[in-house]
Amino acid sequence: MTRTLYLLCSAAPPVFDVAHVIEDAQSRGWNVCLGLTPAAAQWVSGSLDGLAALTGNPVRWQYKLPGEPDVWPPADALLFAPATFNSVNAWALGLTDRVVVGIAAEALGKGTPVVAVPCLNAALAAHPQFEQSLTVLRGAGAELLYGEGGFVPGPAGPDAPPHFPWQAALDAVDRTGSDQV
Repeated sequence: MTRTLYLLCSAAPPVFDVAHVIEDAQSRGWNVCLGLTPAAAQWVSGSLDGLAALTGNPVRWQYKLPGEPDVWPPADALLFAPATFNSVNAWALGLTDRVVVGIAAEALGKGTPVVAVPCLNAALAAHPQFEQSLTVLRGAGAELLYGEGGFVPGPAGPDAPPHFPWQAALDAVDRTGSDQV
């Protein structure tokens, strides 16, 4: 039985590893559906066709029009990684102008297992809204890999974090997704 994973990504440097992450998830038995924020879609625009071919599903970065069919099968689990400061706060506040935030918001309401890995610098992490957003999302049932054992913010300035916990994220998805099978 194939399980479906919605992999949602914001525009942060770890998004450039998404093809390897998809392959790793597939080797773990997941059918992957990739959703991107519009900025992330722009960052990997030259790879969108290849990513769709790799997953076997259309890559989504915008909402479908009314009356159009849903192009993805229902999710057994959702991984939102990297989830930027903007995406985490919008998600916690229910601001669903971007399709990936809307999908993540609905997943919480549907009881779909959700794992998220915030990706931001220490200056943004110090903003008071961010901690409130983490509290809201945890309270809604999302597993957040943030801090020790997850993503640890570095100083403002560097473009790419030295380490992004993709393996820990997929391990967490495997644990939550196995509850659904």
